[in-house]
Amino acid sequence: MEKVICLLWARDGDDHARFNADLLARLPVALKAAGARQLRLNIEDEISGRGEALRQSRGERQHDAMVQFWLPSANALFRTGVDAVLSVHSDRWAGWVVAESTIIANTVHPPASAVRTAGWSQTAFLSVPDRLSHAEWRSLWQDQHSRVAIETQANFEYIQNLIVHQITPDAPPYAAIVEECFPGAALADPFAFFDAVGDPGKFKVHLDRMMESCDRFIDRGTIDVIPTGQYTF
Repeated sequence: MEKVICLLWARDGDDHARFNADLLARLPVALKAAGARQLRLNIEDEISGRGEALRQSRGERQHDAMVQFWLPSANALFRTGVDAVLSVHSDRWAGWVVAESTIIANTVHPPASAVRTAGWSQTAFLSVPDRLSHAEWRSLWQDQHSRVAIETQANFEYIQNLIVHQITPDAPPYAAIVEECFPGAALADPFAFFDAVGDPGKFKVHLDRMMESCDRFIDRGTIDVIPTGQYTF
């Protein structure tokens, strides 16, 4: 089995709420009919929109939704049905085969089929800085930063997806895609985000530790971060 992550762009002028509703109602059914399994859909909704201050952008127009799923094989020979479905439901799409690593499994708010997961999901899209080799970058991120992310945040799910290869020629130059779920309060309250409610000292320690770690493997201005709502099918 191979895991695939695809980003979807809406057509110019599309109503955002209608685009989301169409994806939720039709995309999972169509992808499953084409052979996809264990689907997850991340969309920007009214709840995640409250965390607009958390958004980061590398400058290009960001995608409008993300879908994750598993296939017996992501080889182009066997993916034609999936590709066709994605093209029908978006103006354009980009995709990758990824290696998934579950750092924190969601046992606090287990997802229910077709129901929005509690809280919100932060999706982050990482690139390799020119100053690092891929091996150096991966080690700083996975071998060292993982513990920092666990110990300084209120995340109740943390999934790392290391990109293996792209399946579309014009995919953005990402090296990894991260998804972390947080309680709703963390959308607007940095103290809740950094697991330090009511404790300014703890907040500073966690924030400083996180920023120091991120700066080791992320060049500021080269990352996309988008608050979303998570749905599992």
